[in-house]
Amino acid sequence: MTTLTAPAAAPAPATPNAPPRRRKRSSPTNVVLGIVAWLVGLIFVTPILWMILTGLHSEVDAATNPPSFLAPLTFESFTDFFGASGGLDPWPFLINSAVAALVSTLIVLILSTSAAYALAVRKIDRWSDVMFFLLSTKMLPMVAGLLPVYIVARMFGILDTWLLLIIIYSAMNMPIAVWMMRSFLAEVPVAILEAAEIDGARLPRIFVQILLPLTAPGLAATALICVIFSWNELLFASVLTSTSAATSPVFLTSFVTSQGLFLSQVCAASLVISVPVLVAGIAAQDKLVQGLSMGAVK
Repeated sequence: MTTLTAPAAAPAPATPNAPPRRRKRSSPTNVVLGIVAWLVGLIFVTPILWMILTGLHSEVDAATNPPSFLAPLTFESFTDFFGASGGLDPWPFLINSAVAALVSTLIVLILSTSAAYALAVRKIDRWSDVMFFLLSTKMLPMVAGLLPVYIVARMFGILDTWLLLIIIYSAMNMPIAVWMMRSFLAEVPVAILEAAEIDGARLPRIFVQILLPLTAPGLAATALICVIFSWNELLFASVLTSTSAATSPVFLTSFVTSQGLFLSQVCAASLVISVPVLVAGIAAQDKLVQGLSMGAVK
């Protein structure tokens, strides 16, 4: 008895290679949006470029109207900023700004993180009222609190000191830091914290090993904003300090004299004083963007 076997299947014909995918052409809308984005970027960068160009000109060329773009460039204003011409030494002012900004930011981060933990993770009663109270403290104009602060500072003998600036900058940045840190801590899953507590971890260990790593972008964003606000503050520093604790913005006002405005020196000094904040912003750029976008996408 013979058995029938099915014929072997014929090999599939070789298919030619698929044509490469064509790149999607940019639509006119995308081109227009790109051009608009470049124009907006140039608008924001133009003042900085103008300051750089003005700082590289002599005072005579910088004071011309209209400005002379083809005037010879010189670093005279930058060297004068660092005391080459025998003027004020900028280093004490820069050190005062750095100490007041960094120490106050450290204090704000410690206190705001603790407060945000109580408002976001271990919610206290009527926590929304607490948040509104913190926000209401920013509704008072800074100039309205200047006289009371001056009287109290003179009473305690802390005028023209680092301590006074650190206290003021800490109080000034605390509300916004609590609001920011509260939004960051609210994104931390509570189950992770509860699991750590079940394993026997205490609150300090939970803070150091769980909360701080998870909220590192938020901490970086909050710290950078506090440093910028403290570094740029002028009103309290100009009134409550004179020589010992005067900051960089106060130093800039020394270029406005009865003889006029030294435009080239002001631009050069402004650029040099802005460098620390720019470097900090560039160094923490990824953390800043990540921190400010936390909670934006659900």
